[in-house]
Amino acid sequence: MSDTPQPIRVLVCDDQALVRTGYVTIFSAQPDLEVVGEAENGLEAVRAARELRPDVIVMDIRMPLLDGIRATRQLAGPDTESAPKVLVVTTFNVDAYVYDALRAGASGFLLKDAPPAELVNGIRTVARGEALLAPAVTRHLIGHFAEHLRPADTGRPARQDVVRALRPRELEVLQLIAEGLSNTEIAAAMSITPETVKTYVSRILAKLGLRDRVQAVVLAYRVGLASATP
Repeated sequence: MSDTPQPIRVLVCDDQALVRTGYVTIFSAQPDLEVVGEAENGLEAVRAARELRPDVIVMDIRMPLLDGIRATRQLAGPDTESAPKVLVVTTFNVDAYVYDALRAGASGFLLKDAPPAELVNGIRTVARGEALLAPAVTRHLIGHFAEHLRPADTGRPARQDVVRALRPRELEVLQLIAEGLSNTEIAAAMSITPETVKTYVSRILAKLGLRDRVQAVVLAYRVGLASATP
């Protein structure tokens, strides 16, 4: 049996043929990525994802018939099982789109003007189960949209529930996650190892019933644990 890792299976969804071709060319040049299909609208994206079962879906937001956010919700929403990872890549750096995409189940959000290497790294990052927010996106989410993420929605954990569920160091890690820091940056800020941070993150997600770091970011802002000051 070969020890060679299986490539990350990628589905490209964008209504512009030129953009799809560019993505396919970039991704196919990577030995660890395999483009298994393309879709030009949200309905095709949902159908192709269910048929091809990709590991990661690169999803545009503005597409005909069904937009990328609603397609993401159908494929990776809170009630879905064995959901693929969705990396939203769009030209629209709009706070509402960021928040809606994350609430729909996206694992990451990048802008289309990101360098090819950043797009490729984004696929690898979300495929590993890690969240990805472009720095510019994180700043917008923190600085301009945080007020819309509070108070907690009905039926969702409130601030006191989160505080009771987590230990002080776990709360500190959650707040740093919400600021957009990586594990390495959190480790440096708290004078601990990245491995310890990873353990804290796993405990936070388990205790709060969250799927990934993106959901942790959304929850932190919704219950008021993160600062709205950029």
